Amino acid sequence: QHGLSTPFIGLSHLFNGCFFLPTLVTHSLRYLHSASSGIPGFPGFVTVVLVDGQPFSYYDSNIRRELPRQSWMVQTEDPDFWERRTQSSFVNEQVFKRKVAMIKPRFNLTGGVHVVQLLYGCEWDEETGDIKGQWQFGHNGEDILALDLKTNTWMESTTVASFSNKNEDWVIQMNNYLSQGCPDQLKKYVSHGRSTLMRTESPSVSLLQKNFLSPVRCHATGFYPNRAVMFWRKDGNEIHAGVEKGEILPNNDGTFQMSVDLKLLSDTPEKEGYECVFQFSGVNESIITKLEESNIRTNGRKKLKVLKVELSLGSVSFVDKISGYVAGVALSTDFCSAVPDSQTLVRS
Repeated sequence: QHGLSTPFIGLSHLFNGCFFLPTLVTHSLRYLHSASSGIPGFPGFVTVVLVDGQPFSYYDSNIRRELPRQSWMVQTEDPDFWERRTQSSFVNEQVFKRKVAMIKPRFNLTGGVHVVQLLYGCEWDEETGDIKGQWQFGHNGEDILALDLKTNTWMESTTVASFSNKNEDWVIQMNNYLSQGCPDQLKKYVSHGRSTLMRTESPSVSLLQKNFLSPVRCHATGFYPNRAVMFWRKDGNEIHAGVEKGEILPNNDGTFQMSVDLKLLSDTPEKEGYECVFQFSGVNESIITKLEESNIRTNGRKKLKVLKVELSLGSVSFVDKISGYVAGVALSTDFCSAVPDSQTLVRS
């Protein structure tokens, strides 16, 4: 739901079957805070910080320590940095717990599962210098509040018309951070982690089908970066009828996965001419998997044969999604009284 087109410069090249991407010029730094109640065994508060979609910092209310998730962060930051991050996240934990308690009576809610989330951060175009900020809040998967950084005003749903803290000084302070402090930190992190953030890993692509009446799923996993698209085409033309695209989701090793389903219109379809196409954004080469009976893995098949993969030329656009880093929750705050982790980062 929160996408960005990510431009690339230069030409792409292929060597020994691996993609080499042009220089990524749009970078991002995002903070995701999540507080919940009514979920047994799940931390009541979680913070994940991401650079270019990669988690580099993690905190939750069980461990109560800010932990690095990237080796380059361990190597480049002093121990005091992580202590400051821990203190900031602990303060946010207390604030978010109070907010969860406040939300229940305001929405006339009792019992059950309640999740509130705050997502904020910035994007920086390394080529043009353009900066974009983001600040959004939600409850139980519904986006209910956002900060318009161009007008310094709130955009809110009717269900929370009086819920936000409309402190103008805080709005100006946050806007200043998202337009100045956040980009400065992002540039620092990109410099430290460039070799990791700019790497490329090609996916493993499989065709999956539960039974002959089920859609055929084209599944790609293990790719990086997450700036990619995948689609079905027939006789060289992209098709949309009967096609359902999934989101790009993170794997636990820092790579990503995605899938796109094809619902064939006949019980005994003619599969000739159908192809699943995977493309990195800004790269002309494609990974093409032909829809052939021998390539489809179904329930009852013993083993998937090696897929036939071809390379061809093409162009592509891309939508970047943040999802899957905290289980079972969706974006969405009025947490103006929280101490942003960003303030700690600015001082580091």
